[in-house]
Amino acid sequence: MVQSTAKTVKDYLNELEPDKRDIITKVRKCIRQNLPKGYVEVMNWGMITYEVPLKRFANTYNKKPLLYCSLAAQKNHYAVYLMTVYSGSKYLNMLKNGYTSSGIKLDMGKCCVRFKQLDGVDLDTIGKIIAACSVEDFIKIHNSAHRSKKTKKC
Repeated sequence: MVQSTAKTVKDYLNELEPDKRDIITKVRKCIRQNLPKGYVEVMNWGMITYEVPLKRFANTYNKKPLLYCSLAAQKNHYAVYLMTVYSGSKYLNMLKNGYTSSGIKLDMGKCCVRFKQLDGVDLDTIGKIIAACSVEDFIKIHNSAHRSKKTKKC
């Protein structure tokens, strides 16, 4: 995975080659237009991230802001990381159904949607998934997942 050392989103975009910058800018616009109130856009983990600020929710296992989604230009592809897809079948089903309806082949890992060109990502579906989860609901998903992990250890 390619990780940037850029400190700001502007710096990250400026370090990209023009064709990569254009694609990342268009996907970023989709994310920002659909992002529920309360998430913040920052650079973290070497990519553009959308997070729940620590002042809103500080009870994370790694003491870092709760990651909602992120966007990156990798060496051979682009990726949108959707943590709700990783955490719940509702969002995973939204993703799979959206891609099936659009006719675009879904290339994904546990939470990342990979694409090589802009026509390889279904921005309508990505936007709907981004818009579907408020900060409050995302914190509930996080807490529920971490409660069940603690229960399994006992």
